[in-house]
Amino acid sequence: MNARIMPADVVERQLTAYNAHDLESFADTYAEEVRISYPDGGVIEGRQAVRESYAGQFAEGRCRAEITARLTEGDWVVDHEVAHGIAADPVRVLVAYRVRNGRIDRVHFLG
Repeated sequence: MNARIMPADVVERQLTAYNAHDLESFADTYAEEVRISYPDGGVIEGRQAVRESYAGQFAEGRCRAEITARLTEGDWVVDHEVAHGIAADPVRVLVAYRVRNGRIDRVHFLG
């Protein structure tokens, strides 16, 4: 019997790797063709681009996120996150993750 990989488990692995500044484990939670979109219109496409985008802040060890609430429905996980170390003050944001085939393939940062 194959156990279905739960989307929330994949997103939790991604959060754990982010907080540990483990770039390879973090990148491994993303699909090769991942698309990450930001409220300002910015986009990251592809797992290698994720690695490149996050490498600096991971190397500096300055980023950390905490989840204050999580909703799940089907392939989607929506987290209310408080991010520390990326700006002078903590940044509060909603992030929607879509998980397919055991990896995150879409991310939408919402305000």
